[in-house]
Amino acid sequence: MRHSLVLVINSGSSSLKFALIDAVSGDARLTGLGECFGLSDASVSWKYDGEKSSFALEATGNHHQQAIDRLVLLLDELGLKQDIIAIGHRVVHGGERFSETVKIDDQVLAEIEALSELAPLHNPAHVIGIRAAISAFPYLPQYAVFDTAFHQSMPAKAYRYALPEKLYQDFGIRRYGFHGTSHFFVSLEAAKLLGKPAEKTNVITVHLGNGASICAVRNGQSVDTSMGFTPTAGLMMGTRCGDLDPGIVDFLINKGWSQAEVQQALNKEAGFLGVSGLTSDCRGIVEAMEAGHAGAKLAFEIFTYRVAKYIASYMVALDELDAIVFTGGIGENSLPVRSEVLKYLKIFGYREDATGNANARFGEKGVITKPNTPMAMVIPTNEEWVIARESMALLHA
Repeated sequence: MRHSLVLVINSGSSSLKFALIDAVSGDARLTGLGECFGLSDASVSWKYDGEKSSFALEATGNHHQQAIDRLVLLLDELGLKQDIIAIGHRVVHGGERFSETVKIDDQVLAEIEALSELAPLHNPAHVIGIRAAISAFPYLPQYAVFDTAFHQSMPAKAYRYALPEKLYQDFGIRRYGFHGTSHFFVSLEAAKLLGKPAEKTNVITVHLGNGASICAVRNGQSVDTSMGFTPTAGLMMGTRCGDLDPGIVDFLINKGWSQAEVQQALNKEAGFLGVSGLTSDCRGIVEAMEAGHAGAKLAFEIFTYRVAKYIASYMVALDELDAIVFTGGIGENSLPVRSEVLKYLKIFGYREDATGNANARFGEKGVITKPNTPMAMVIPTNEEWVIARESMALLHA
């Protein structure tokens, strides 16, 4: 595994995820999470060789830097530091500027920071994490891998909104899409399972998790996706509302709601949580629904119905469809969700293979529809591996 280890960092506003990935095999040697940044109980936890450990950070100070510094010590203690060849950073928003992975320098960092107005909850946190990593690993090349990059192949008819031209020209208001590394990875893996070249593969990738999005992939390229200018658009999610009439925002503001209250409701209090009144976790929704909870049942129905509607609409974007591909925490593990979505798609000929659906969970890939019917499959995503591979490829290039 020497000479192929890439440290993958995903820096959030109050957290920092990391993983040491073998860019060739995709194996994770070390995984960890720094959390509760900005609070007195900030800490870093990690898993190595099946063993879990944790470390409390100082109550005050730069917790991102503290977490990175502790990671450096940990890599030294484990004898892994000298084998790292690069660092890959997940960056949510690359705008129209970044359509592929780039090596980070001062100019790139400044441009990522300038894009913060498009992703105010994400890009500023990425910049903090990148600077901390540069300080801790000044001798290693560092790369930015963008969630939006895969969707830069969308045609204008898919990414433009029906708004005045000046809003696009002056402010960059358009559909960008997110979860690009996940959609990219599972589309490549689907091509392998189908026995087709990636550039000739046509799939609809369905990333379902606390955040959820769908992507139409034609000949290996993204041609449409459900998230939009922000990650709020598209499907109902854990706490995000997904698509809604923009007039609702105006209505609430006229009722005296502040902009902050509206955004809080749409992004933090909606989705599974808002409809059910119980939880943002799909597992809790299914359990409560099976116990007879009406709100959980409605949340489940709205979610699965919208997923099916998006899948059906994205058939329009493709000349042919090889498979529907489920991925993400819900997409990979929730048998009831997949089963219900396939029922909605019965008009197109989809028929669930109950045994295949039951087997394709908890890290297992597989086809979940009956033979001689349109194909749906499950493929576990591995976004960290994408970031590691992209970083190593650019390093060797």
